[in-house]
Amino acid sequence: MLAAQKQRITELFQAAVAPLVAGTELNPTVTLERPRDPSHGDVACNLAMQIAKPLKKNPREVAQVLVAALLDNPANRDLIESAEIAGPGFINLRLTAASRQSVVKTVLQQGAQYGKSNLGAGKKVIIEFVSANPTGPLHVGHGRQGALGDAMSSLFDAQGYAVTREFYYNDAGVQIATLATSVQARAKGLKPGVEGWPESAYNGDYIQDIANDFLAQKTVSASDGLPVTASGNIDDIESIRAFAVAYLRREQDLDLQAFGVKFDNYYLESSLYNDGKVAATVDALIKADKTYELDGALWLRTTDYRDDKDRVMKKSDGTYTYFVPDVAYHTVKWQRGFMQAINVQGSDHHGTIARVRAGLQALDIGIPQGYPDYVLHKMVTVMRNGEEVKISKRAGSYVTLRDLIEWSAGEAVEGQERDLTRGRDAVRFFLISRKADTEFVFDVDVALSQSDENPVYYVQYAHARICSVLAQWTDGDEAALLDVDLSPLTAPREAALLAKLAEYPEALQRALEELGPHQVAFYLRDLAAELHSYYNAERVLVDDVALKMARLALMHATRQVLRNGLALIGVSAPARM
Repeated sequence: MLAAQKQRITELFQAAVAPLVAGTELNPTVTLERPRDPSHGDVACNLAMQIAKPLKKNPREVAQVLVAALLDNPANRDLIESAEIAGPGFINLRLTAASRQSVVKTVLQQGAQYGKSNLGAGKKVIIEFVSANPTGPLHVGHGRQGALGDAMSSLFDAQGYAVTREFYYNDAGVQIATLATSVQARAKGLKPGVEGWPESAYNGDYIQDIANDFLAQKTVSASDGLPVTASGNIDDIESIRAFAVAYLRREQDLDLQAFGVKFDNYYLESSLYNDGKVAATVDALIKADKTYELDGALWLRTTDYRDDKDRVMKKSDGTYTYFVPDVAYHTVKWQRGFMQAINVQGSDHHGTIARVRAGLQALDIGIPQGYPDYVLHKMVTVMRNGEEVKISKRAGSYVTLRDLIEWSAGEAVEGQERDLTRGRDAVRFFLISRKADTEFVFDVDVALSQSDENPVYYVQYAHARICSVLAQWTDGDEAALLDVDLSPLTAPREAALLAKLAEYPEALQRALEELGPHQVAFYLRDLAAELHSYYNAERVLVDDVALKMARLALMHATRQVLRNGLALIGVSAPARM
């Protein structure tokens, strides 16, 4: 059901119920739902049951009054074909054929804008995702964050929000120091396992690559940073650190580029220390009397804000604990005008949620409870050739995002530059095809298969099928399909496909409300299923000109919605498969 139709039906019910509640304090809400069983109609409403009890009337009798008023209203204008009363007082409505068919014209008129709205006009939202430590290549968990965060950003953008995609670099602390000593050890000629190799060092081959380039005094730079030139001095640990961070940030930029993910802003954890924001946050909490000292450490009274125990902010050695710069960082987000902030992170961050929110509340600067929102994802298991893959030669201890994209792209064609589009499409679609809080098994063999078992192939093939049909229609102009007579679209499969097209805007809004881009993947698979079923049941290029034109218009509209949905999640819509 289209939004305009839903609004009209809501207004019809409001007009019908007004006389019944006149003189009372009742202010019922009209809620319209899609019946689970399509045979029950197109729209269901429980309004009669809402008001029957306070009016001391039989709900079915109230429903009869509402139905009569609704159908008699001149504003109906052939929108509703029939109404039935079911069970204790549900009202089930059936739309007219013309109402159901009108979605085709709406889609063709709106094109790439179909499904979008201005719901969030004037509102700013910042979505932070990936946010990998610059200590190694991006792994498949970062890939899941990238797919989820980018699709979620597109969802908010499609609903009119001003969206900022942000990558937060943890470029300070123990892990960065470990990176520097690891590169230094490689530069000195040491290798993992030999005497003198640091116990906590990173063992991947990429560390040797960094060391080689450092010794060669090469220059590297990340997309948003100044060039960093290596000194080549193996005793200059600060030069090694700066070069290694810049090197890996550049590598991560290349990974993200291959994945089709772009960020609006990069924020460095080190800047929070350099600009004094961490120290200022700690001072503000001390002044607010939200801290105390115990055993040489500084503690935050997080139990005042529903945490299960108070948390250490500053350890006895003078270093800050993990969540303190996070509190400072989210304070900055708030000060930048982001009334809504969403973090897409791994489930291992669950323990920091309460303490970060507690710190923000303790500052008492107007930040609401529950800020920021978190979308936590569970781990991804990679299967290849029937076996679980746990390590990568490139990274040394985990499967990288680049590995997954390359494996899912298939073998390179001899003599041609390798096209990673297929791999990128598969990885992006697969990694949002489940709820974030569920574990996911990524089977590379399935991603490579050209069968119904492969969901991205199944959806893309639906698009390609329509392209093939339209290409075979050699005697017409697609622009002419906007004004065709749609009344011949009466077959059961056509009705199901029309209904699914009309669901798209609601599917996007539902995904936005749930912070669940997996809903888009679900919708696209369902739409593809309806298209394939229709294609197998009915011929499009029939001799009956009126029927052929109506069906071509339906195909054109379905292709447009498939394109819109795939574009939203960053997946291509190929014309041929």
